[in-house]
Amino acid sequence: MPRGIRGELRGWWGRGRVLAAAHPLLVDIGVALLVQGAMTMPFLVPRAPGLPPATWAAYGLSTLTVVPLVWRRRAPLAVLFAMLGTNLLYRLTVDGPGQPLPYTGLVVTYTIAALAGPIQRLLTGLVLVVAVPAGVWLNTRSARELTFSVFVFAAAYVFGRLTDARQRAHRVEAQQAAARERARIAREMHDILSHAVSLMIVQAEAGPVAVRSAPERAVAAFDAISATGRDAMAQLRDMLGVLRDGADEPGSAAPREPQPGLAALPGLLDRVRGSGLDVTYRAVGDVRPVPEGVGATVFRVVQEALTNTLKHADARAVRVELSYGKGELGVLVIDDGKGPRGVSRRGGHGLAGMRERAAAHGGSAVTGPGADGRGFEVRVRIPVPHAAAAGR
Repeated sequence: MPRGIRGELRGWWGRGRVLAAAHPLLVDIGVALLVQGAMTMPFLVPRAPGLPPATWAAYGLSTLTVVPLVWRRRAPLAVLFAMLGTNLLYRLTVDGPGQPLPYTGLVVTYTIAALAGPIQRLLTGLVLVVAVPAGVWLNTRSARELTFSVFVFAAAYVFGRLTDARQRAHRVEAQQAAARERARIAREMHDILSHAVSLMIVQAEAGPVAVRSAPERAVAAFDAISATGRDAMAQLRDMLGVLRDGADEPGSAAPREPQPGLAALPGLLDRVRGSGLDVTYRAVGDVRPVPEGVGATVFRVVQEALTNTLKHADARAVRVELSYGKGELGVLVIDDGKGPRGVSRRGGHGLAGMRERAAAHGGSAVTGPGADGRGFEVRVRIPVPHAAAAGR
C-alpha cells in the first residue's frame, strides 16, 4: 500500500478513535445498527419451501433484541438479561428465521468482559453456562451447535479481556509519559528560575556597595538585573505558551521557538561575568555542529553548573570547556571555590537534572571536588555522531 494512503488511513483511524472516545453513545448506536443490519439479512433471503414466510411481527421482535445494545456500557448486566428475555420470547412465540450467529449475545459478552468488574463477569459466566445449553436445546439440540456456541462465546469473552488489558497498558503508558513530561518541565523551570534568581541576588547584593563607591558599576548591576529578569521571563513565556492549550483561539497561538543551544552560550557566560565572576571558555577538538537536543542539554548543564557556583562556591573564577571528541561531546565546568565543603549543599534537583539530561542522550554526568581537591567540577559526556546532524 502506498505510503500516502497508509498515512491517510492512519489519520482517519486516529480521528475515529477521538470521536469514539468523545461520543461513546454514538458508537453504541452504530454497533446496534450494525447488528440490526446483520440480523435483517435472514429476513431478506427467501425461506425454504414448507416453512412459513417471515412476518413483520417476527422482524419487530428480532429488532427488540437489538435495541438494548444502545445501553450496553451503562448497564451491561441489564442489557444481558433483556437480551436473554427477548430472545426467549422470540423462540417461543414466533417462527422467524434463525440467525447464523448469536450477534447480540456476543456483543454483550464482549462488553462485559472488557468493561465490567470481576463480580459482574463472574455472574455473566454463570448465566451463560445455563443460557447457552438452553438455547441450543430450544434450537437444534445438537452437539455441533453446542460446541460452536461455546467456542464463539468464549472467543468474545477472551477478546473483551484482551481489550481491557490493552486499555490498561495504554493508561499506564500515558501516566508514565505524563510523569516524564512533568519531570522535564520541572527541570526546565528549575534551571531557568534558579539561574536568573541567583544572578539577580548577586547583582542586588553588590548594588548598595557600588552605589557608594562606584556609581557607574551600580548602574551596570541594575541593568544586569533587568536584563536577567527579562530573559528569564521570555523563556518562561515560551515554555508556558507551549503548555497552554489555546492554539485554536485567534491570536493565542504559542510560539514554537527552539531551546537555547550552543549559540546561546556566549550570552550566558557574559551575564555571569557581569556578576563579577571570572569566566573563561574554550572549545577544543574538531568543533562541529551538534543536534539541537544535545546543544540544549549542554546549555542547561553549563547554566546549572554556573548557577551552583554563584550560589554555593564563593568562587572567584570558573572554567568552561567543551571537548569535541570522536563520537562524543565533553563538557567541563570547574571553579576555584569551596570545593568539598560545598558539595553537600549542591546535591539537590540541579545535579539530578544534569544526570537525567545526559542520560536522555545516552551519556553520563559526574560531579564532585576538583582533581587537586580544590573547587568543584562537573563533567558530562554525550555521544554525538561525527557526521553533523544538527538539523535532525
